[in-house]
Amino acid sequence: MNKKRVWAAIGVLAAGGALSLLVGAALARDPYTREELAEQEKALLASVDHGRDLWHGSNPSISTNGLACGNCHPDAAASNPHTFPKYQADVGKVIALRDMINWCITTPQAGKPLDADGDDMIAMEAYAFYLYRGKQIMPGLATEQTSPVVVKSGVGYPKKGSGVGYDK
Repeated sequence: MNKKRVWAAIGVLAAGGALSLLVGAALARDPYTREELAEQEKALLASVDHGRDLWHGSNPSISTNGLACGNCHPDAAASNPHTFPKYQADVGKVIALRDMINWCITTPQAGKPLDADGDDMIAMEAYAFYLYRGKQIMPGLATEQTSPVVVKSGVGYPKKGSGVGYDK
C-alpha cells in the first residue's frame, strides 16, 4: 500500500472516530430528574424496609428454631457490611456479605439459605448497608466490631412493617 492510501485510510478512520464521538455525545443520557431520583429512593427504602422485616423475623420460613438475625444483631449491629468481602473464619474463606447472611440463616437459625440473587437477599443486604451508611468502606477488615449508624427519626427511618413508609 502506498503512503497516500495509508494517509487516506487514517483520515477516514479519524473522521469516523470523531463522528462516533459526536453521535455518542448526542445520545448520552441527561442526569436523572428529581422525580426519577425520588422513585429510585422510594424503591431503595422499600427494599430496606423489607430487609428490616426479614432481619427481625417476619418470615418464619427463614429460621426453623425461632431465631432471627436481629436476635444477635439488633439493628444490624456488628454485622459490619462495610468490611465485606473478607476472610471469615467460621467459613474458612473470603466471602461476601450475602454468604455471611446465608451462613447465619443455615447455621445458628437452622434455616434454608436465601437465593443469593433474590429480592429477599437484596433486601437483607440493603437493610444492613443502609444502617451503616456513612461508614468508611473497608473490605477485608476482619477485626472491626462496630455498631450501625442507627437513625432514631427522620428520612429513611423504618417506622413499622413493610410498605408502611418513612418520615419525610
